[in-house]
Amino acid sequence: MEYRRENDSMGEVLVPADALWGAQTQRSHENFPIGTERMPHEIIRAFAVLKKAAALANASLGRMDEKDAELIAQVADEILAGSLDDQFPLVVWQTGSGTQSNMNVNEVIANRGNAIAGERRLHPNDSVNMSQSSNDTFPTALHIAAATAITQDLLPAIDQLVATLRQLEERSAGIVKCGRTHLQDAVPIAFSQEVSGWRGLLEDSREQLPWAPASTLPLALTPPLPRRSPASRACRSSRRPTSSRPSPARMPLRLRTGRSARLPPT
Repeated sequence: MEYRRENDSMGEVLVPADALWGAQTQRSHENFPIGTERMPHEIIRAFAVLKKAAALANASLGRMDEKDAELIAQVADEILAGSLDDQFPLVVWQTGSGTQSNMNVNEVIANRGNAIAGERRLHPNDSVNMSQSSNDTFPTALHIAAATAITQDLLPAIDQLVATLRQLEERSAGIVKCGRTHLQDAVPIAFSQEVSGWRGLLEDSREQLPWAPASTLPLALTPPLPRRSPASRACRSSRRPTSSRPSPARMPLRLRTGRSARLPPT
């Protein structure tokens, strides 16, 4: 295998020549050879949503060149499409804040974006990770992945299974079987009635699930608190707040644009 030399603040490291990741990803790959459980693709795709949204927000604020933001968004879309899955080799066993996976995404987006542009425009830290911290991005990615899995995978699957059980219930009308209780035969029961119990359990659970996505929408990346004068802060500290608005830590991510982030369509 051919390698290239990558340098960062920690020194030099050899990276596979055809890899889009960089030095920090390679160090984690070498230092944590534990198990085979790689970081789930759902988390990687959630990171892509986050990096794209952050880049567009930074561009709208004039903090990032629009061309750079477009490059980041383009590579994020490639990650969402699954075309770069082989560029995320890290296992789940790594440091607690998920820094290596955050940097894996940063490095892949930067290197792929530079390859598209034909010049070195993007930096993993200064561009892709602009104004972000692993302590914020990883829990944010977890929330995005959870909300996406619930709304786009779990709820449709439950609806399909409920419909299937309803069809089975209709086809089984009139069929009587022996009931069971305490691991023994019990009074006879219609098979359709038994199926209706399974369906009812799913429908009850389905009704309780809509609150779950709402609980995952508040993200760790939140807008900054408004600046206040010392006098204003002193006045506020002398009395309890009366506003019923949720604190920024419990508000949906707005990425400093004033617009709530939306999940990507499937």
